[in-house]
Amino acid sequence: MITSKVQAMLATAAIVSLGSWGCATKKHVREAIAPVQQQVNDVQKQTADNKTSIGDLDRQVATADEKATDAGRRASDAAKAASDANNAAQQAQQRADSANTLAQQVNSRADRLEQNFSNLDNYSLVNTQQVFFKVGQSTLSKDAKDQLDTAVASMTNPHNIIIEVEGFTDRTGGKAYNLELARRRADAVVRYLTVEKNIPLREVRQLGVGSDFPNATNKTRAERKENRRVDVKVYALNLSGTGAATSSTTNGSTSGASDRTRTPVPDQR
Repeated sequence: MITSKVQAMLATAAIVSLGSWGCATKKHVREAIAPVQQQVNDVQKQTADNKTSIGDLDRQVATADEKATDAGRRASDAAKAASDANNAAQQAQQRADSANTLAQQVNSRADRLEQNFSNLDNYSLVNTQQVFFKVGQSTLSKDAKDQLDTAVASMTNPHNIIIEVEGFTDRTGGKAYNLELARRRADAVVRYLTVEKNIPLREVRQLGVGSDFPNATNKTRAERKENRRVDVKVYALNLSGTGAATSSTTNGSTSGASDRTRTPVPDQR
């Protein structure tokens, strides 16, 4: 019985002893582990902080990348706009150059038109033809028609000419008769030119002069023959405004203004 109690007491003491030793061991372990646990906690906290910092950095990088992308896009748009503006400027310059060239051409044409209009009444004598008649007659001879044909052949453009037809007589006969005879001679030439040679009548100026302004004196038969004539003067429109064209005279006779300055001579038969 005593033995059993002793054993029970020993067992209880052993248990108490073990419990005390176990408590002492746990405390020691806890004290030994505590710094390590603190370090672990610190590392975990630093790791969490690092993760937060990394997250913030990632967001900052993403924002910076987005800004860089947007800046690149704006730069690209600006470059395209600058290129478009440069192309538009070049096209505008080309249009301006074309307009300037056109304006110069228009001004040049206007100058030419103005010069041409100013020269619309500028006619130059280009040819003089004389045809002769028998005494008291106004009929064209074959030689006279041939001479008129020669004058017509020299007209390059019958629409840019004026033809003056002046009829003359010698001083045989009265003045009124000579005026009428001179008119009939001029009529014969005008009719031949307009009807036979298709010269527009509006281009012909006709005058029966009579016995005034003779080519020669009336002293001899040959001289009187020189005065029984019609002078055909061809004037061409000179749009250039330059000097008058050289006139030509057939049959070795002269006519025109110099004829008109001669002093009339008395009647000679």
